[in-house]
Amino acid sequence: MTLTEKDSQYLWHPYTQHKTSQTPIAISRGEGALLWDENNKEYIDAIASWWVNPFGHSNKFIADAIYKQLTTLEHVLFGGFTHEPAIKVAEKLIEILPKNQQKIFFSDNGSTAVEVAIKVALQYFFNKNEKRTTIIAFENAFHGDTFAAMAASGISFYTQAFQGMFIDVVRIPVPVKGQEEVSFEALKNVIQTHNCAGFIFEPLVQGAAGMVMYEPEALAKLIQICKENQVLTIADEVMTGFGKTGKTFAMDYVSEDPDMICLSKALTGGTIPMAITTFTQDVFDAFYDDDINKALFHGHTFTANPTGCAAALASIDLLQTDEMQINIERINKSHLAFQKKIENHAKVITARTLGVIFAVEIKSDSEESYYGSMRTKLYNFFIDKGVILRPVGNIVYILPPYIMNDQQLQKVYNTIEEAIEMV
Repeated sequence: MTLTEKDSQYLWHPYTQHKTSQTPIAISRGEGALLWDENNKEYIDAIASWWVNPFGHSNKFIADAIYKQLTTLEHVLFGGFTHEPAIKVAEKLIEILPKNQQKIFFSDNGSTAVEVAIKVALQYFFNKNEKRTTIIAFENAFHGDTFAAMAASGISFYTQAFQGMFIDVVRIPVPVKGQEEVSFEALKNVIQTHNCAGFIFEPLVQGAAGMVMYEPEALAKLIQICKENQVLTIADEVMTGFGKTGKTFAMDYVSEDPDMICLSKALTGGTIPMAITTFTQDVFDAFYDDDINKALFHGHTFTANPTGCAAALASIDLLQTDEMQINIERINKSHLAFQKKIENHAKVITARTLGVIFAVEIKSDSEESYYGSMRTKLYNFFIDKGVILRPVGNIVYILPPYIMNDQQLQKVYNTIEEAIEMV
């Protein structure tokens, strides 16, 4: 049996309707920005394998760090114990995060990083004997698939089977250009009419919504409104963190700092699942008490896994090299040139770029759903051409590994141009 045949017999894939979906592609190896399937067909990984792999596949620097850690201490429980790799990760992150972040909490993935933050926001006020049960989120947000993270997400088909089972979440419009005041007033209204504990947001770029972008000044204003009303703010940097927007964190563009930050994906360079939620000292202090019941009762078996910590340290070291920063700038300039080239095309609605993130919205004769016919047609076209891109409806985005070379980038651009002409 081939790998794909065995897969069909045993496996259940994410975000997949197995009755109607195509057979998954069996990948046998990867190097740099390239992947090869079991038939040795080559693919350019233009989305860094769901945004986790900024330094390329089979990165030797990260692999060596993982191997070294595995031969020293592969794992130890984090309840009642600690270890040097976790402490080093905390020290490194505190050094590069917004200056108000002081405490680091480990978990397993982006969704759990968000889950921790939402639980903390709710318990923060409970510990202070205040009843605040509402979380504010953006329309069309995506924060993950665990229950609180899913509740905060605004993409309905992900959550429709669970309506009526969620925590209380109220949504406000995204402050895209021209709609800033509408968003500000909506936030003020929600705060006045609900007992709000926290406001969670994807800073500057809504990933799963199709790389929807808005300005730092608008986000700063929303955070300021929350601060004036003692509502905790949560920056979900799971996608945007570690260089994607051109700066280390998207919040580096914003003049107001959040109370919490959620990190995952590129944290370990696409190697070992790991997530982190960071907090201000004030948030931590609300749990610091003689009363055991005020502790944060949340944990995972692999919390602060030493091997994952070693991968994270190596990943951050790579990000901070001159070579990688030059690569990020090079890709940004390349995206901007491509944007200028196609933004006035008759079949293009809009094109936008931030850091290494590029998105183009293609005109359609009908309203496109998330997994609609245009998306399927585009996806199949890209795969046939040997380029891995996953359109969101009629929006095609690029979020490449930082090590992707100019020739590979140009092939991605050329393939998108061909696709625009095809639809």
